[in-house]
Amino acid sequence: MNDRDGHTWWGWTEARYRLLQQLDGILIVFDSRHITTFHEVVRTQSYTAAARALGYTQSAISQQMKALERAAGTPLFTRAGRGFRLTEAGETLARHAEDILGSMSIAWEQMTAVARLRAGRVRVCAFPSANATLLPRAMALLAAESPGIRVELLEDEPPDSLRRVAQGESDLALAFAYPGLRDETPDELVEIPLLEDQLTVLLPAGHPLLDRPALELVDLTEERWIAGCPRCRANLLHQCAQLGFVPDITYTIDDILTIHSLVAQGLGVAMMPGLTLSFLHGDTIKGRSLSPISRRQVSAYVLRDHLRIPATARMLEALSSVAGQRTAGHS
Repeated sequence: MNDRDGHTWWGWTEARYRLLQQLDGILIVFDSRHITTFHEVVRTQSYTAAARALGYTQSAISQQMKALERAAGTPLFTRAGRGFRLTEAGETLARHAEDILGSMSIAWEQMTAVARLRAGRVRVCAFPSANATLLPRAMALLAAESPGIRVELLEDEPPDSLRRVAQGESDLALAFAYPGLRDETPDELVEIPLLEDQLTVLLPAGHPLLDRPALELVDLTEERWIAGCPRCRANLLHQCAQLGFVPDITYTIDDILTIHSLVAQGLGVAMMPGLTLSFLHGDTIKGRSLSPISRRQVSAYVLRDHLRIPATARMLEALSSVAGQRTAGHS
């Protein structure tokens, strides 16, 4: 059995793979190289023929079979004239050897496909506005370059999204943080900054402050506010506290379209990230930038070891590319 580079499959495995078999409550550890050799000995009915087929010496074949018998704790062969015959234990192993090697071959082929980006899976957990904007474009880019990679989308806000990565429920998280309100990144995670998302104040059409190109928060002290997720609400309270007032938060809801609808009906104003502006309801809502400019940092988070996983690394490349294009388009 050869792979695409011409290496024999059993040569790749050598002592790297081991098989575990439970027999009568005894855990037996088999070296897959020995199983391969055993299978060839049984197939050819000869140590000499097996040595020739596998490129070993006859002495090496004999040593491997003795090692296999030691691992099994029982003889697998008995002498029969100039040849041999299998013991009951040997016949049992012979019945399973081909299936074992076939399963390992399939596993190797699948692992190779993942490594060469012909297959694979990456689970991405992101906050809603990233799932609706950055992720679709990154997934389209990934699909064009590596169509065998499957992307599974999850939705959660930080810090819960980061916790999912740390606990192995997701391979990669997209999360955001506000200046002065950053949480500690778990030690096992690596942060890859993607873009800075500028904050905007949303006002209903016809609002008297829309005649200004930019607004300061102190211009909005008398407004009713609609707040978003807990982290966004905390940022609103933090920024207003620095200016000496407490915003009148009338509604709190973690749904972008609902917030936009409430603003459109004149029920309040909202501080929203730039990623959400593509969801604006036509002429019923208008956005105004803040002065001074306020931004949040959007980053990807991944376990350090996962940076070496091809599908995850390619997903990060696609996200970085899309984020770079968005930054360039807004510069």
